[in-house]
Amino acid sequence: MTLGNKVAAEFFGTFWLVFGGCGSAVLAAAFPELGIGFVGVALAFGLTVLTMAYAIGHVSGCHLNPAVSIGLLVGKRFPANELLPYVIAQLLGAVAGAGVLYLIASGKADFTAGGFASNGFGAHSPGGYSMVSALTAEIVLTFMFLLIILGATDKRAPAGFAPIAIGLGLTLIHLIGIPVDNLSVNPARSTGVAVFADPWALQQLWLFWVAPIVGGALAGVVYPLIAPEKA
Repeated sequence: MTLGNKVAAEFFGTFWLVFGGCGSAVLAAAFPELGIGFVGVALAFGLTVLTMAYAIGHVSGCHLNPAVSIGLLVGKRFPANELLPYVIAQLLGAVAGAGVLYLIASGKADFTAGGFASNGFGAHSPGGYSMVSALTAEIVLTFMFLLIILGATDKRAPAGFAPIAIGLGLTLIHLIGIPVDNLSVNPARSTGVAVFADPWALQQLWLFWVAPIVGGALAGVVYPLIAPEKA
């Protein structure tokens, strides 16, 4: 595949992740009578990655996330010269997905953007958790997410099951992290919706870049140590 094919796949894949995952929060979870709650939102995020992994995994690897691309780079699974194009495509896809979601959501008469499924801590945490709590959760949960990705896509792992493991892993991670900070583990996802949310979302965005990148990079270092390639 050419680099153009890959970045196009990353654009549409990240569009789907933000539109599907954040859309379930903005359009469905906002209405208690629909009954999806944060469990439904967690499942929606997992399903976006699972479906896209089967759809575009063979094209771009289905990163959909700068922290994943960086973790794979550190783990020597991804070439450095493709990192910047991937990250740009992921950011553009996330903003586009959030933009279409905003267009739909704003068609409701009493619509206000508010947090717009953004990530936040302190007063903007769903459970009132602190900045330290959010920072810790994002590092640890991104670390575990990348371990799942690195392990499931290892050539020694059972073939064909990686999307299921990764999608279910992301669902579990959301079940843990949504109460803390709405869960990011993905700087592109956080950026896309923050552009359309109240100003506090952009003010707190730094944490949702720093922590996932640190967690992803750590996993890229640790996985080869616990599962070294045979000589």
